Amino acid sequence: MKQLFSILTTASLLFLAACGGGSSSGSGEENGEGSQDSGGSEESYTLQIGIVVSENDPMYEGLEQFKSNVEEKTDGNLTVELFPNSSLGDTPEIQEQAISGANVGTLADAAIMSDYKQEIGILQGPYLFENYEQIQKVTNSDLFAGWKEDLASENNLQILSFNWFQGSRHIISNNEIRTPEDLNGQNLRTIGADIFTETIEAMGANATGLDWAEVYSGIQQGVIDGAEAQHSATHGASLYEVADYYSKTNHIQLITGLVVGADWFSSLPEEYQNIVNEEAKAAGQYASETVMDSSSEYESMMEDEGMTIIEPDTAPFKEATKGVYEEFEGYPELRDQITEIIENE
Repeated sequence: MKQLFSILTTASLLFLAACGGGSSSGSGEENGEGSQDSGGSEESYTLQIGIVVSENDPMYEGLEQFKSNVEEKTDGNLTVELFPNSSLGDTPEIQEQAISGANVGTLADAAIMSDYKQEIGILQGPYLFENYEQIQKVTNSDLFAGWKEDLASENNLQILSFNWFQGSRHIISNNEIRTPEDLNGQNLRTIGADIFTETIEAMGANATGLDWAEVYSGIQQGVIDGAEAQHSATHGASLYEVADYYSKTNHIQLITGLVVGADWFSSLPEEYQNIVNEEAKAAGQYASETVMDSSSEYESMMEDEGMTIIEPDTAPFKEATKGVYEEFEGYPELRDQITEIIENE
């Protein structure tokens, strides 16, 4: 009996080994997280990052730095592929893919992420910040750290860094916009998030949801009267070809984060997780500094193309949007908290 048991046990082990039942080395390739060759080399991973802006945008330049440094520091075992111009989909679509477990990431602004964590949307509130330094104080605070943890644990969204400053949002149109009254009856494209919609409507316009890739044709064909966006995106999309005026209302400071799926991130070795986090923060800082350094250059280029730059008095716009925070539960209190962080940290 003992001899028979030994024979059966040996046969069972051989069967399991032949079927691969004793190893999980091949599972990564099937779910898109990575693969491992038969020679026992380190497992490899791929991250696809899709963004709505063009290759000429500072955000793309920052992502190129991220790609280069991550691939170098992981000896090529973590490959980063970049997809500009909405070629991987619009931001919310990519976020949904990340949540479902795909090896994808994107640059998402706080308002879009508020679909999963309502409080974070306040970061895109009108006239909340005056500069990048104030933004950094808040995104480096304990308040933001709590939001980040909740997004990972409750929504499977991992923020790698949230220091990608895309610039101040302004109005692009074929009508001169100098006061909120000038926006009456105007259909403006804005990001499809509640706080953007409330802000634009408080300023006097009709907020219209439209993918960024469709804005050029939308203005050209009269589907919309204009849009609101930052310098780099406006120039990158060549909107100076279809719009005559660029009114610097500075109504929102667009701050975004490099976001991936939390499950995918957790599948990386700890060493790779540290590299990805460090390089995401460094690349975000680089991209943000590029945005700030190139602001006047973008204006000059758009003026050279025939666009008129308007610098209106922003006080009436600030006054018009004061009530936006009251439209969201808890936002007035959060605004006070953020003001305290800015003033004291």
